[in-house]
Amino acid sequence: MKILFAGCGDIGCRAASRLAPEFACSGLKRNPQTLPDSIQPLAGNMGDRARMVEVLSQGFDIVVATLTPDSFTEEAYRRAYVDSAKTLAAAMEQSSSVPQLVIWVSSTSVYGNNQGDWVDEQSATEPQSFSGKLLLEAEQLITALPCATTIVRFSGIYGPGRSRMLDQVRAGKGRPAEPQQWSNRIHSEDCAGVLAHLVRRFSACQSLQPLYLASDSEPVTQHQLRQWLAAQLKVELQEEQVEQGAIRRCSNQRLLESGYQFIYPGYREGYQALIQALTD
Repeated sequence: MKILFAGCGDIGCRAASRLAPEFACSGLKRNPQTLPDSIQPLAGNMGDRARMVEVLSQGFDIVVATLTPDSFTEEAYRRAYVDSAKTLAAAMEQSSSVPQLVIWVSSTSVYGNNQGDWVDEQSATEPQSFSGKLLLEAEQLITALPCATTIVRFSGIYGPGRSRMLDQVRAGKGRPAEPQQWSNRIHSEDCAGVLAHLVRRFSACQSLQPLYLASDSEPVTQHQLRQWLAAQLKVELQEEQVEQGAIRRCSNQRLLESGYQFIYPGYREGYQALIQALTD
């Protein structure tokens, strides 16, 4: 089975590296020379329709899109997600070969502010931010493709190279206990694990749901998380009141029922591994 990882950055490389022993994995990105040897390099980007037609003609069974905007702006998000989804749809219309499955990585920001309530795949999507609105627009374009599609909504990703929370705690930045500010997280290794899990299910002719919410099993408040991290790092925190963003707790029940086993089921396991790696 041939798999194309489009926008093959950190998460794409991690997932492809897990699958490369079993499947023929290719990575599409502007500078493919940075890809590991186990991934076949392809130069290009999903915004180039002619190039995408050429790439799809190679007969990929699965396309896994792990796209990343180059900045946190409306223009960058539209280019990365909406324009890429439109280009993929147009390329599939022109190509002589259409994949059996497209797995499209999105985000839990499509839910909007749920006032601390639990959300799952059945919850209403009412994004308030430009990023959430554009991500949802891209999702809708993908679900209309002429093949099977699965959307994966990741919550806040952390891991190697993603240490913003640790950096803030090291700087002594805490959060008050009230009002509660919920944080939902997933380690980058679990992001890769989820994508590899879904590919393996599909290759084994097991059914996939059209949507999965991918977050670890332990939502935690910003206050609790930062207090725990401060204890691990042996620093003192000064509580800062900041403007609250969208507040929700993410359920991963559907993902667990699919058979996925988390490498880091909660923030303690994930951050302990990250702290250990940073101090070795």
